[in-house]
Amino acid sequence: MTATMIKEFRLPDLGEGLTESEILSWKVAVGDTVALNQVIAEVETAKAVVELPSPFAGVVAALHEQPGTVVEVGKPIVSFEVEDARSSENAGSSNGAAPNGGAAPNGGAASQTDEAPANPAKREPNLVGYGAVVEHSGRTVRRARGTVRTDAVAPAAVPPATVPPAAVSPAAAPPAVEHETAADSGTGERPRSTPPVRKLARDLGIDLANVSGTGPGGLITREDVQSFSGARHEDTATDVAPSASEGERETRTPIKGVRKFTAAAMVQSAFTAPHVTEFLTVDVTATMDLLARLKGSKAFEGVKLTPLTIAAKAVLIALRNNPTLNSRWDEERQEIVQFNYVNLGIAAATPRGLTVPNIKDAHGLSLHGLATELSELTATARAGKTAPAGLSGGTISITNIGVFGIDAGTPILNPGEAAIVALGAVRKAPWVVNDELAVRQVMSLSLSFDHRLVDGEQGSRFLSDLGAILTDPAMVMTMV
Repeated sequence: MTATMIKEFRLPDLGEGLTESEILSWKVAVGDTVALNQVIAEVETAKAVVELPSPFAGVVAALHEQPGTVVEVGKPIVSFEVEDARSSENAGSSNGAAPNGGAAPNGGAASQTDEAPANPAKREPNLVGYGAVVEHSGRTVRRARGTVRTDAVAPAAVPPATVPPAAVSPAAAPPAVEHETAADSGTGERPRSTPPVRKLARDLGIDLANVSGTGPGGLITREDVQSFSGARHEDTATDVAPSASEGERETRTPIKGVRKFTAAAMVQSAFTAPHVTEFLTVDVTATMDLLARLKGSKAFEGVKLTPLTIAAKAVLIALRNNPTLNSRWDEERQEIVQFNYVNLGIAAATPRGLTVPNIKDAHGLSLHGLATELSELTATARAGKTAPAGLSGGTISITNIGVFGIDAGTPILNPGEAAIVALGAVRKAPWVVNDELAVRQVMSLSLSFDHRLVDGEQGSRFLSDLGAILTDPAMVMTMV
């Protein structure tokens, strides 16, 4: 009889420090046999809907969370009954014996909590947040991000390691916490918070030094941070949709997923970067004429072209002469980082809330290529299928408020970016042309920028160049 073991699968970090995800649906049930990398669930992070692959081949033993539940990274979500790879090392032992010689519970199913497979040749998939798979001492183990091999350095040289919850084995002690010196502590240290809580505090712009911890030993918990920010809420399976009964005067909707992420990001941006917004209204009649000609050309047959397409290309061209707007402020290192590439963010209104996916290396695309990427980006975002990687790494953004009939606004910067352009509606309006009044098509442009990075002259020059291109597309010849 083949010996088996129980393996728990903990929710991994699905993209750049995300701290939690909501289980949208299970694609398997208890008792189902699954293959390696088979999709077992669909989860929603703060950035995207993601299909979760199975890290094991075996039988589903238990589903620990129900659809609609928000789960923190590192929490067990499903258990598998898998073949015990170590059973071959115990040839000659009786059926039902555990590898260590003791009786295995459940008729031969040995409980396995060590995340490291005993067979070095059998390498499991490496999911984000679980650390790289490395080999030493004759067997394969997982090294958590931020940890140090204690067998490779002297004990005195090993710094305190912060282990992501997803990298902790199921049998491990409570999650690693950040420590700081405390003179009133008998050990010289007191626990502060876990990595997910620190990430939440950063997103909300909260200094943990101002938060009182209610956890064991003064540990600052997630609830402490939410209470401090005035945004404490309950994430339960029963609160997955707005709740209101007939006759009630208000409806309550849980703040989670994209809306929660967006709110935290906007608060952080608004209270971290000093915003300045400038406005410019321009005559875009020539641009609209160009757009009509391009739509009728064979070169763009089957390609969706809109004012946003031309404006996006104009932004990329204007950045060449005004590169300071394509930068970010590195607070930790006290440096201004100027990007030599452009990942162009496009704000998209989706059923899940506002997202800002970006087109990687947009600066190298032709107008045809940019139009194609914009169409794919918009369709993917509206379907809620944008991958987490597509929502991070932007360098400058555009928000097209004109599609809602709005002329101008004061957009808030996407965190980590120096500027954002809002495109207003294209309207027919009286305009002075050659000292005579005429009906023209006009558009208002709004530019918000981080005044730490961009001064008034630089912002004004960029906006002026952008307006000049949209007023007379032939002006591009003087800028490239």
